Amino acid sequence: MEPLSDELIARFRRDYEQLLGAEDEPTQPVALAVSGGPDSMGMLGLAAAAYPGRVIAATVDHGLRAEAAQEAAMVARCCAKLGVAHMTLKIEVPPGASGNLHNWARQERYQLLKRWALDAGTKLLCTAHHAEDQAETFLMRAARACGLSGLAAVRARNETNVAREGGSITPITLLRPLLTWRRHELHAIVKSLGLPFVDDPSNHDPRFDRTRFRAWLAEAPWLDPLKIGKTAENLASLDADLHEISLWLWTERGLESDPLEARFNVDGLPRGVKRYLVRMALDHVLSTNGMSYGNWNHASNVEPLLDALEAGRAATQANILASAKGSVWHFCEAPPRRSF
Repeated sequence: MEPLSDELIARFRRDYEQLLGAEDEPTQPVALAVSGGPDSMGMLGLAAAAYPGRVIAATVDHGLRAEAAQEAAMVARCCAKLGVAHMTLKIEVPPGASGNLHNWARQERYQLLKRWALDAGTKLLCTAHHAEDQAETFLMRAARACGLSGLAAVRARNETNVAREGGSITPITLLRPLLTWRRHELHAIVKSLGLPFVDDPSNHDPRFDRTRFRAWLAEAPWLDPLKIGKTAENLASLDADLHEISLWLWTERGLESDPLEARFNVDGLPRGVKRYLVRMALDHVLSTNGMSYGNWNHASNVEPLLDALEAGRAATQANILASAKGSVWHFCEAPPRRSF
């Protein structure tokens, strides 16, 4: 086991701290989501060296593989050696009989991790997404004809919420301090520190889109993941600017409505701005009603919904009913379906 160089430690510290906002308490615990894979174990080693005594970590046991409990125990033992407090979180809700298993696992995992971080006294949660993850996400979304918000890919800093007991909604921020780190760098750190790791077999399953894009990217060395990541970062900056403009219009064009609903006037607005207002309306109704986000996220396609509203028709998305009366658009929770 070799100690990390001062250069690597300083680099991680710089990358983490530049993501902190003015409102973030700089001395709060550094909370890490650690799966046991080489990427998150690399982040664990870097953080423990950069912030000794301040790092906490959690591992989620999805209950989908028999080996998961042993892998979480491996992370716990490693954390103990590094002086990092660790907790294993178990998903208690079984997956539905239908639907996307990966989306279910991701949603439940993030809910558990965000609640854990808040209970541990921090409003920040770090994940180990790196440069190749960013490039894969960008290319996958480009192949699906995603718009600007989707092509911004993995955000270095993502303001989000989590439902707490009693139905309250609490803000929490996801940080990705490794987006400029290459996969091979993180693997070298794990090897240098002598840290154990596990390799999820789903990472090599060609049935999944990400696996296929990962293999394609590995076979195309002329595609620089860091440059692809910079493109995504530039698009994220533009996306943030348009979002700020839309926030102003949300206030200026907002009309009186039930607090759990959204209603505004889109007269004269370009479609691109309407797109942002629609996303904001969906987020508002989902969060204020404490509804499950399901497969809905900032990269979801809202074009069919926009088409319907611009044609004066009602439509639903993410279990939210959207309707149009002239230039006034209204969003509310969709009524329960009738059973016959």
